[in-house]
Order: sequence, then C-alpha cells, then structure tokens
Amino acid sequence: MEKPSPAIIAEAAALGSRAGHVLIGSADRQGRPHLAAAGRIEVAGPDRIIVWSWFCPRTMANLQDNPEVAVVAWDAAAGIGHQLLGRVESMEETGFLDGYVPALEDADLPQIERRLVITVKRATGFGRTAHSDREE
Repeated sequence: MEKPSPAIIAEAAALGSRAGHVLIGSADRQGRPHLAAAGRIEVAGPDRIIVWSWFCPRTMANLQDNPEVAVVAWDAAAGIGHQLLGRVESMEETGFLDGYVPALEDADLPQIERRLVITVKRATGFGRTAHSDREE
C-alpha cells in the first residue's frame, strides 16, 4: 500500500482551511467511535499534517489509548472532500484558557488548545454520494 501523494494531502489541507474546519474521527480501546471538529489544519511535510483545536476530553482520551485517526476535509456545497487516515505522532499543548483550573480538565469543556501532529498513511475521497473508497 503506497502512501498518498503530497499533492492530495496539500489539497485536503487547503480544502479544510477554506471550509474553516475538519472532522476528526477517533475510537477508544473498545472501538467505540467519536467524531469531533477542529478549526485549523496545515501541511507539515510530505506525509504529515497538523490539526489544532480545543479538543474535547473524549477525543484526547481516545487518542492516548488509540492513536489511529481519520481527518475529513469536505466542502458539502461543492460535493468534494478527502479523508486522511493516519496516526497521531504527538499531542502538544498550545494554549490555555485564562483562569485555567486543573481540577476541571476532566469536565465537559476543554481548557487546553492542543495540536496533533499526524502521519498520513492513506487517503480516500469523501462525499455524500456513493463512492468507492479507492485510495487516492
């Protein structure tokens, strides 16, 4: 299985940037899925992307237990999109709410902005119509 081309990864990141968000799919140890949104994406190398967000606690717990992830960049109006499948290589804290309270970190609302560095292993098209999931 070949890695996706850097051009496809760049196209997905540009699409996510234009849309103003990407979707992040994760799963816990038992395979229970969880979907979240992130606001920023950029290319960090030929097979790497960086995604930033105030990720919810469920997403972070899932990624600590199971670093496999799906990132979807999609323009619903145009009907075009990409799904990047990969592995989170690092999770870094990039910002804290003013008045951060460590005891509340496990509460429902995130207090830390994080960036995920993801190595992309596969890419497929994504859309609301029937598609083949053929790797791009």
